Amino acid sequence: MSETDYREISKSGLWTNNVALVQLLGLCPLLAVTGTVINGLGLGLATLITLVASNTSVSLIRHWVRPEVRVPVFVMIIASIVTTIQLAMNAWLYELYMVLGIFIPLIVTNCSILARAEAFASKNKVLPSALDGLMMGLGFTAVLVLLGGLREAIGKGTLLADSHLMFGDIATNWTIVLLEDYSGMLLAILPPGAFFGLGLIVAAKNVIDKKLARRKPVQIATEVTPAN
Repeated sequence: MSETDYREISKSGLWTNNVALVQLLGLCPLLAVTGTVINGLGLGLATLITLVASNTSVSLIRHWVRPEVRVPVFVMIIASIVTTIQLAMNAWLYELYMVLGIFIPLIVTNCSILARAEAFASKNKVLPSALDGLMMGLGFTAVLVLLGGLREAIGKGTLLADSHLMFGDIATNWTIVLLEDYSGMLLAILPPGAFFGLGLIVAAKNVIDKKLARRKPVQIATEVTPAN
């Protein structure tokens, strides 16, 4: 695969075909756990690892899986990877694991992961498939972190609260207080606030896309008259 194709894969995962902003997949965890930056980052990294590992695994076995059973096989691969991540978080990031709760095993049901395995990894080599999973995961994680930061800032007046859940005792004092004596806005940290936040982010992306489209040079098609 050429360098141009790799660039297109990266652009697609991060922006033009972003899982959360364009495909609008994985909205259940996106709206439920993004009350803080750390919650969004934790779930985003778990999803990213799942995407990379599942895409790589599916690409490796794509020639040996019959079309009739490919979907059950892909689901088993994804479930095995998610179970491994769940057990690892339970062992080393227990407090964060308890905060994220059921949404870690629910990664298995994220339509975007199975969709990338079916639409891309099952038809491409290992390196492009791994890159596709990485970029799709990074795009999804970026939206989780951005939405979590927006909701945390408006709802609590802080950023990076509870960083120790992911980074340990070294991150105890990482919390950034944006507004002193801020009473907070309850709506922002509740699930309905996530709908408003996501809507603002999607709207901002659409505005940026329109501005970028206007900057592209207008190509005027000219008809060539055949010589007599």
